[in-house]
Amino acid sequence: MSTTIPHWIDGARTTGVSSRRSDVFNPALGIAEKQVVLAEQSDVDLAVSSALKAAASWGESSLSTRTRILFAYRQLVHEHRDELAAIITAEHGKVLSDAAGEVQRGLEVVEFACGIPQLLKGEHSEQVSRGVDAYSIRQPLGVVAGITPFNFPAMVPMWMFPIAIAAGNTFVLKPSERDPSTAVRLAELFSEAGLPDGVLNVLHGDAFAVNALLDHPDVSAVSFVGSTPIAKHVYSRGTANGKRVQALGGAKNHMVVLPDADLDMAADAAVSAGYGSAGERCMAISVVVAVGDSGDELVDKIASRTRELTTLPGTDPAAQMGPLVTGVHRDKVKSYVDSGEQEGATLVVDGRGYAPSGHENGFWLAPTLFDHVTSDMSIYSDEIFGPVLSVVRVPTFEDAVDLVNANQYGNGTAIFTGDGLAAREYQHRVHVGMVGINIPIPVPMAYFSFGGWKDSLFGDTHVHGAEGVKFYTRAKAITARWPRQHGIDLGFPTHG
Repeated sequence: MSTTIPHWIDGARTTGVSSRRSDVFNPALGIAEKQVVLAEQSDVDLAVSSALKAAASWGESSLSTRTRILFAYRQLVHEHRDELAAIITAEHGKVLSDAAGEVQRGLEVVEFACGIPQLLKGEHSEQVSRGVDAYSIRQPLGVVAGITPFNFPAMVPMWMFPIAIAAGNTFVLKPSERDPSTAVRLAELFSEAGLPDGVLNVLHGDAFAVNALLDHPDVSAVSFVGSTPIAKHVYSRGTANGKRVQALGGAKNHMVVLPDADLDMAADAAVSAGYGSAGERCMAISVVVAVGDSGDELVDKIASRTRELTTLPGTDPAAQMGPLVTGVHRDKVKSYVDSGEQEGATLVVDGRGYAPSGHENGFWLAPTLFDHVTSDMSIYSDEIFGPVLSVVRVPTFEDAVDLVNANQYGNGTAIFTGDGLAAREYQHRVHVGMVGINIPIPVPMAYFSFGGWKDSLFGDTHVHGAEGVKFYTRAKAITARWPRQHGIDLGFPTHG
């Protein structure tokens, strides 16, 4: 009998009342080793009511209490990072080193949240009028929710709940049902650190749970990371219900390589950023834009490195890339490779048909490289979310900027060049939220904020950093006088 992955509600594991279950696979073997509970309305109500009950006392807790628990949580996650990485690899498939890196990036947000007393400081102006002071404070929203994707089962939730909880909110996390165990373990560790019951709840589910959270009257705000169609749905439905929503969508990240770039460095970067985590990253490089006469040499260098990559189960120490998360997703990515061939792109490295010995039933697709891709091909226009790298050739720097700016997505981009003026011009003119200069995956540190432009973000705030604190709090402006005398004045108040 397979293991059942439960919810975490009110400080305890529970399977709730739902009889619905979804298979959780070991991607390297292609076997459903576990099942996860899928919430019904009563489970959603239970999680939200637990959070609502806890919000009254947690929102009144002192900043020193919150930071003390956060510091303890930071230490526990650090001590259990190998365990967490193993859980991620078992259900997602990414290699252990990549999983450990994901945990580390989540930890950095916890460390940022440990500074919440400084981050919640308001402003004060004395004597705005005679005997009158004005000041502002930031207060928690109450119950907030996070809906997170399969590709980063630790990092993306940790972009959200540490800051929300540090700011005095309670949190309901709905992780992906494809790799749900990490979220439960993160919640257990927070409980061990001293977090009161109900402050962090983990609710498993599918689209029903998502919509139930978006509709629930006691949920004040929702954070989402996922595909653009779902991000649009989350944003429109959540805001229609009066909620504050930040919804991060898909990406098609371009890496522009100018003729003066170090092509060996650029090739290393393209391969690392294109195929890491089997391309299942919203910040993966999926398009290399070869400018001028750099194309032939650059493609040769990328191709030679791609062919040398080792694709094995994520637990194998020799693995550089693991399987895709599910068979359905693998087949979808493979269909794009088929389409690319049919649409006339040059298939330089074909990853179809690969499977390591002893793991023939796993969800495998080896690194794949296309050249001479054009903007009217589906492998260019669509977010593939797999280990498929496309090379587009353009004559000039201007053409490269125009190509990137014409794309519907604006999540991340990079430019490789030795020309500082070209790099500055690119960062200034490109319509993308995160830009790397000779860095292929420009994911900001925790004290900056993560988010794209155009169809990569719906809402006006990014995730974590100062914008995360802003999203999970609301401002209150106060004007105060302590009068020495009384009197009625029906005139309009002025500051004189």
